[in-house]
Amino acid sequence: MKQFDKSAIVDEAITSRRSIRAFRPDPVAREVVEDILRVAARAPSGTNMQPWKTYVVFEKAKKQIADAILNSGVRPEKIAWDEYKYYPSRFYEPYLSRRRAVGYSLYSLLNIGRRDIQEMRAQHDRNFLFFDAPVGMIFTIDRRLETGSWIDHGMFLQNIMIAARGRGLDTCPQAAFAPYHRLLRPILGVPDEEIVVCGMALGYEDKSAPENGLYTERAPLSEWVVIKD
Repeated sequence: MKQFDKSAIVDEAITSRRSIRAFRPDPVAREVVEDILRVAARAPSGTNMQPWKTYVVFEKAKKQIADAILNSGVRPEKIAWDEYKYYPSRFYEPYLSRRRAVGYSLYSLLNIGRRDIQEMRAQHDRNFLFFDAPVGMIFTIDRRLETGSWIDHGMFLQNIMIAARGRGLDTCPQAAFAPYHRLLRPILGVPDEEIVVCGMALGYEDKSAPENGLYTERAPLSEWVVIKD
């Protein structure tokens, strides 16, 4: 295979990756999930520490997680991010505009207006159903590790999403699970020394779902690349 062909295949896997928020019920075999994780584990990590752990959940465990969170009475906007903070306390430019743009685009596709608070909450709660994907994953990291290992963990997560695309599968990384770690621990057997980093939905895109029509923009290189001769 020519080098050009190889780059085209890799580029397609990367550029076709999107956060999918509605999945078909078609099952994904355990062996396929294991293959994806095996490939993803080739991610680089400082001194090859491989600072990631993955809890894979199928139908029964997914329902347990959804029931625990949705019946907890603790709304996402009220729960404390007591293990780590994903977002800043205050958004500023250019991040504020980018955040608003993706939210507006998503809710517009779903015909949810700015004052439709209950509809917004219902859409957010679909996170905890893994957007009806047949496979869910919860990722953790040893709390004794430092920032560098979190960078390594991110590369591992990206590998999962790209390997999934190579198999015709789609994903959605989900930070929404992190603050609910106390509810996840007894279900999954997550020990106290592990921090819940995020979740991820894995399955096949429901192309009929309007929310999957969301394509987020990327800033041009001129905004974030500095080249010195």
